[in-house]
Amino acid sequence: MPNIVLFSGSSHHDLSQRVADRLGLELGKVITKKFSNQETCVEIGESVRGEDVYIIQSGCGEINDNLMELLIMINACKIASSSRVTAVIPCFPYARQDKKDKSRAPISAKLVANMLSVAGADHIITMDLHASQIQGFFDIAVDNLYAEPAVLQWIRENIPEWKNCIIVSPDAGGAKRVTSIADRLNVEFALIHKERKKANEVDRMVLVGDVKDRVAILVDDMADTCGTICHAADKLISAGAIKVYAILTHGIFSGPAISRINSAPFEAVVVTNTIPQEEKMKQCPKIQVIDISMILAEAIRRTHNGESVSYLFSHVPL
Repeated sequence: MPNIVLFSGSSHHDLSQRVADRLGLELGKVITKKFSNQETCVEIGESVRGEDVYIIQSGCGEINDNLMELLIMINACKIASSSRVTAVIPCFPYARQDKKDKSRAPISAKLVANMLSVAGADHIITMDLHASQIQGFFDIAVDNLYAEPAVLQWIRENIPEWKNCIIVSPDAGGAKRVTSIADRLNVEFALIHKERKKANEVDRMVLVGDVKDRVAILVDDMADTCGTICHAADKLISAGAIKVYAILTHGIFSGPAISRINSAPFEAVVVTNTIPQEEKMKQCPKIQVIDISMILAEAIRRTHNGESVSYLFSHVPL
């Protein structure tokens, strides 16, 4: 592919390398380092004049440092006369702060959107945004890709009794995601209504739907401290489910998450590699990973060639 340059930020080099291999490209030369006062320094090591630049940086790990690095890389490419800069952000940072849910609360996702636009991004490619209205925070094009086709493929290939399963949403917000998957598998769905007293702590849960003698598959877009999905798994087992699986797009797994998963009654906790999972997999044998690099690579290829990306909403590229 002519006139295309692919750069990797430091947040998830393995994913960037997989995308580059899939596209048959070399990753562009870029040096990211920190000065002794912790300021981020980026040096782009090759010409990007007139090129179509793609920068892959996920919102994970040291989130603020990685976000700042992404902004500096976008700006460096923009002022070096690149024709277009696309930020590929598999896991969008600050996506959970997307509404003003109490007085004086910031809408940080909008702030991040503004920062990316001001830095000079012309296009954003991301995956499974926590709330789809975040696309409206941008005045530039945003492609929100879905992990759903890869999830459906995993369910059909790895859960032998998937025809007798029930798809469960651990909260009311994910009902749309769950009904879509249940329709495409032609199975039923259930949801759990949860009440929170404060952030990251669930007070009580009510199950709506019948899971007795079925394989329950919990589906959500992200799991952070895993309190919700572990509570939900216990609830499903006590309601008569035979087995419980969890499928999550972004496995953040911070704080006590790993120990909670290890003691919860899951057959497997399946996440995509929008966030690096190698260390977590060593600590927890239940974690399995779906590779989504081919979806990102195909989105980049189609964007670069001016083709439609909507095919990826329902198909996994071969």
